[in-house]
Amino acid sequence: MSVQTIDLHFQDTPGVISSSVFDTGDGLAIVDTGPGSTLGHLEEGLAQFGAGLSDLRHLLLTHIHFDHAGAAGTLLERLPKARAYVHERGAPHLARPEKLLASATQIYGDQMEQLWGQMQPIDPDRMKVLSGGEFWKLGHTEIRALYTPGHAVHHVSYHVGDDLFLGDVGGVRLAEGQTTRAPTPPPDINLEVWRESVATLRTLDARHLHLAHFGRYANTPAHWDGLLAKMDEEAGWVRAGLEAGRSPQAITEEFTERQLSDIEAEAPGLRERYEFACPPWMSVQGLARYWTRKAARG
Repeated sequence: MSVQTIDLHFQDTPGVISSSVFDTGDGLAIVDTGPGSTLGHLEEGLAQFGAGLSDLRHLLLTHIHFDHAGAAGTLLERLPKARAYVHERGAPHLARPEKLLASATQIYGDQMEQLWGQMQPIDPDRMKVLSGGEFWKLGHTEIRALYTPGHAVHHVSYHVGDDLFLGDVGGVRLAEGQTTRAPTPPPDINLEVWRESVATLRTLDARHLHLAHFGRYANTPAHWDGLLAKMDEEAGWVRAGLEAGRSPQAITEEFTERQLSDIEAEAPGLRERYEFACPPWMSVQGLARYWTRKAARG
């Protein structure tokens, strides 16, 4: 199966957000549409291999965060024969995205439109709702959905032949030389279940891993080992700061410098792009919430 990686040039920056597209024999499938603000770049990317938006039939969403699913509703409005696939815990929010929009507006304020564009509601009849474990055929293509929480409670991955489409649960990796790292924004981070998801995914018979951030990599033990090692290391930095009573600002500043310095040492020139793709301050917030909730549960 030939998979095309489309660079969505988020905020005119290459190598930050991607969509994956392949022919099912029953129209094109796209894994993660990206945000509404990058629809023009999606259309340009499709045109590079002789396709257009009208060829899209199956919108396979790994989860409902804006950078992965923001454009899905707009695409379905334009494509009456297309359908979205989403986990059952995410589907209600796509049908009625008001809470998502309100929550994101608290973070991004008047930058919402520029960053993410429009997020249109999706008619529930246009969604195939997944719980994980489903196996179905589109044209000549067999697709398996796996429930893979950790980054989000509504996260699924897709296994299609030699290819695994991982959304964010497979980590952020922007260059071959960069060790895979876990994006950990609030509110759903759960490191225990993330490790369980990785344990499931790394046993699957697949040659290629597709990451929204960013692109295709060989399915090697080093990819998964690096993800788990950096996840534990970075979570440990935040935990140590909290236990020492340090302020959120101090923890964030130290985390940011340590993480980005490590990345620059691994892949010179990558620091700025990584910071844009996966803002360290958001990862600190998610990990701090994780440790605080864990302590409250005893």
